[in-house]
Formats: sequence, structure tokens, C-alpha cells
Amino acid sequence: MEEKMESYSENAAAVSFVLQNYFKGVYTGDIVLLRQVFHPAALVAGDIKGQPYFKSLAEYLYGVENRKSPFALKETFRMEIISIEIINSIAIAKVHLPMFEFNYYDLLSLTKVGGDWVIVNKLLTHVSV
Repeated sequence: MEEKMESYSENAAAVSFVLQNYFKGVYTGDIVLLRQVFHPAALVAGDIKGQPYFKSLAEYLYGVENRKSPFALKETFRMEIISIEIINSIAIAKVHLPMFEFNYYDLLSLTKVGGDWVIVNKLLTHVSV
């Protein structure tokens, strides 16, 4: 029983590390860092102000690369992890990314590939305040 708890703690720390790098990449517009945290076949889907949003990772990264980052716009960093659920080698994270006058919530699916956690799916929505 102790070994599983330690493994869970290690996995939770590793997932948290990936999420912090995800936040950093989004906040600073660092697509090199974002490529490290996403699986190359990841999908990004959801809605923004009621409009459907569906992109490949390449399309999503192109958008991040060609916009001013929250950091460049001198926005306060307010991104946070709300929850993480881990079962074996899969995880779901609920995160909050308020930026650009949007109130984004993401549900991120992660899996372990080659011993490393990566984001394989990003669901996003904007919640009106």
C-alpha cells in the first residue's frame, strides 16, 4: 500500500510539473515549451463565447506564436490548478487560465508516454463572470 501512495505522489508531482510548464508556455507564448508538454497528436477543442473551437496542436501553437502573450501585455499571472485525478497512467486536470479578458477553464487529458506525462487532449471554454 505504501508503494502505491509513493507512486501516486510521484505521478501527481510529475503531472503538476507538466501543468506548470503548460501555464508558463501559454503565459509567455513559448511554443517550444508547449511542444514539450503536448503529445504531437493532441487535439484542442471546446468553445469560446459560444463559438465552437477545434484545432490540431499545430494550429493551436500557430495561434499562440502569432499573438501577443499575456506576459508581453503585462497581465498578472493568475493561472491555477483546480484539481488533478490520476488513475494508473492516465490523468485529468481541471485548470483555470484567466487572460485576455477571458475566463478560460481547461480540462486536460494526460497520459504517460515513455515514462513522461504529456497532454493528449485540451478541452477549453470561456465562462462569463
